Amino acid sequence: MEGGVSQVDSFDYKPLLNKRNGEDPRRAIGNLAKTQFDNVGLVMDSPWRFRRHGQSGLWASDLFPHMAGVVDDLCFIRSMTSKFPEHTSANYFLHSGFGVQGRPSLGSWMTYGLGSENENLPGYVVVNGGLIPFGGPETLANGFLPAAYQASLLNARGMPLANIVPAEAIPGTQETKRKLVRTLNQLALDEAGPVDALESAIANYELAAGMQVAVPELVDLTSETAATQHMYGLDSEFEHTRTYGRACLIARRLVERGVRFIELTIPLVKNYERWDAHYDIIGNHAPNARAVDQPIAALIRDLKQRSLLDETLVVWTGEFGRTPFAQGARGRDHNESGFTLWMAGGGVQRGIVYGSTDEWGYRVVDKPLEIHDLHATILHLMGIDHTRLTYNFGGRDMRLTDVYGHVIDDILT
Repeated sequence: MEGGVSQVDSFDYKPLLNKRNGEDPRRAIGNLAKTQFDNVGLVMDSPWRFRRHGQSGLWASDLFPHMAGVVDDLCFIRSMTSKFPEHTSANYFLHSGFGVQGRPSLGSWMTYGLGSENENLPGYVVVNGGLIPFGGPETLANGFLPAAYQASLLNARGMPLANIVPAEAIPGTQETKRKLVRTLNQLALDEAGPVDALESAIANYELAAGMQVAVPELVDLTSETAATQHMYGLDSEFEHTRTYGRACLIARRLVERGVRFIELTIPLVKNYERWDAHYDIIGNHAPNARAVDQPIAALIRDLKQRSLLDETLVVWTGEFGRTPFAQGARGRDHNESGFTLWMAGGGVQRGIVYGSTDEWGYRVVDKPLEIHDLHATILHLMGIDHTRLTYNFGGRDMRLTDVYGHVIDDILT
């Protein structure tokens, strides 16, 4: 959910905002009230009503009516923090544990640690709904890990990637070319010796050949029932729900085919930049939520009914949250001091809340966490000890969590 979903408008209910709506936050919250652009408006109540849902009675706003229907399967983390209030650095931090480019992303570390289960599909796939995160492709990159562990991008709509359909009309022509390329590659390897860039390029050629068979079948959703397509919103009148619905359904199909790590990027909705609601929280958040809410809830239900949720970890998050007071009149600025994410399946408890922010929803006051803790927990749930998954680079055994991070034991089943 790139751009920063507002925690106080989604899953972190703060009734005090209604009582103190319109007050000067510097008086109500104190001098610590600030925004990235020093444009502090008044305390602003959420324009969406919060209600309790499910047997767990967890709070969710009317912004996400479909996700509210699956809260009993979700584990809410309300005490996440970031070290960075700016999109690019925060996205690097979320993906790699460092606020600068050049480090391997979580997906690269995961595939480095676990390998791949499908020789015709990459182990790390990004299904692109239209927006690559701030920071660009480097947020998804392999860093100093071998190039074979970088992300492969598939488009959610249209042609999934270039040249996926063979251009040769004569049967056998492509295979003849592949044999020639394989021979030439081997000659180059024999002469150069072990070179990562060359070996990875050869492996990518072989993978590309397999993908020409696997990917068209993967993205052909005609085999899905009408009920499944409807559940994901593929017949929605809203274009962006259809786009994100395809992305979520493709993600489920990737899970079924043994792809280890899948990331979904969001569509470009109403010409707004992501969930970045600086000027108009309603105009930004409402259409973005409409795009993703139904497909995400469908993904949870679909994985569950196929007995895949217990072995699949779903993580829903942005790079930071937003302020409980307005930026200007109707927007909310970045807030790295406390935000909400949720996890589902994969060994986490269901229908629970971990941690909390203050009564304003501004700063974490109980069980503070940072991204290193999230990474350590994700790796643990996938069977990996984050302190032992290392790669020697620059004379040091590097790891995703550097020298930080702990597993959030209290949320595990």
